[in-house]
Amino acid sequence: MAGAAVDNEDEAITGINVTPLVDITLVLLIIFMVTARYIVKETIEVELPRAAHGGETVQKTFAVLVTREGRSFLNGVPVDDEALVSEVHKARAAGEDVQAIVGADKNATHGTVTHLLDLLKGAGVTKFAIQIEKQQ
Repeated sequence: MAGAAVDNEDEAITGINVTPLVDITLVLLIIFMVTARYIVKETIEVELPRAAHGGETVQKTFAVLVTREGRSFLNGVPVDDEALVSEVHKARAAGEDVQAIVGADKNATHGTVTHLLDLLKGAGVTKFAIQIEKQQ
């Protein structure tokens, strides 16, 4: 025989080309890796210990602000030293764990901020955070 013509059009597809699937998956992975660093806040990772008898604590957060003139504000309301200590004592008497976020004008004196932190510490505040604005 001289040669028979073979008809390839009727054959079944026996393999799947996965190259486009891998390409799309890798592109999505790269996009996820690049954008994930903008979503996650900058934190310090620590592994906290676990306790069987740990309980939920009720926390009260005070936002304390010091202006450049040395005036103090508690949650946006002007306050003097005695009123600030009184508010902390009221929260502690109610069984709340008190924490404070302290913000100060960059031109406020170091002594004023130190006095405020000392006042809060003496009133029973055990956790502090300093409010800052992230530099762009």
